[in-house]
Amino acid sequence: MTLRRLLLGLVFPVALLAAWEVSVRTGLLSEDVFSRISRIVPALLEGLADGTILARTYETLAAALFGWAIAAAIGIPLGLVLGLVRPLERLTLVTIEALRPVPSAALIPIVLLIFGFSLELDATVAAFACLWPVLIVAAGAVRGIEPRLLEVGRALGYGALARIWHFALPAALPGIAVGLRVAFGIAIVVAVTVEIAANPRGLGYAMITAQQSLRAEVMYAHLFWIGLVGWLINVAMIRAERHWLRWYWAARGAA
Repeated sequence: MTLRRLLLGLVFPVALLAAWEVSVRTGLLSEDVFSRISRIVPALLEGLADGTILARTYETLAAALFGWAIAAAIGIPLGLVLGLVRPLERLTLVTIEALRPVPSAALIPIVLLIFGFSLELDATVAAFACLWPVLIVAAGAVRGIEPRLLEVGRALGYGALARIWHFALPAALPGIAVGLRVAFGIAIVVAVTVEIAANPRGLGYAMITAQQSLRAEVMYAHLFWIGLVGWLINVAMIRAERHWLRWYWAARGAA
């Protein structure tokens, strides 16, 4: 991301925040509900300075990362197999389509009974939510592979698992990388949602505690911090994707 693109991208949010400040000061928006940017920013800096926001951030990201890793470990291999073995895909289609629309938040009471208030509660619900985009994108990426590529592997004497590892997986990696990036964003959203609804830990719990204490500036400080952390993680994942898959981006540039 170039500096010029970054500055252009900041124009709208800065203008929005300035309008927010003016609207609260002039009484168009209630300060009890919306607070002011001039109070939210110091609250955010104070939370960062005393370490409370960073501690909550660690709790939320640890749960999100755990759930995301579980979803990747299950979704990628299963997606590769379903994308390559059409009869198996047709056999599991009804089950997948029946489970996929289930809201991840609906699992909170069940998982709460199993794990109680813990990291595992956030991670399990996040894993369920992340599984479907990873699985579907992996299966779609494999289905989009040139069939002759797998025929070459078969002609060279590779077995089924070897063809998946040496031919199908590398060809599907660009699509899988996008699915993983989207899934991690979902993991953060779900982890925060679980913390708001049921789990007394992490950034979500800090937000609901601030709201119940009528400290709107602290609540918005945590909300802005969640958005900033999510954006930074997305940028880091894009950079990692372009580094590890530079052969793919080089080929696209040449095309």
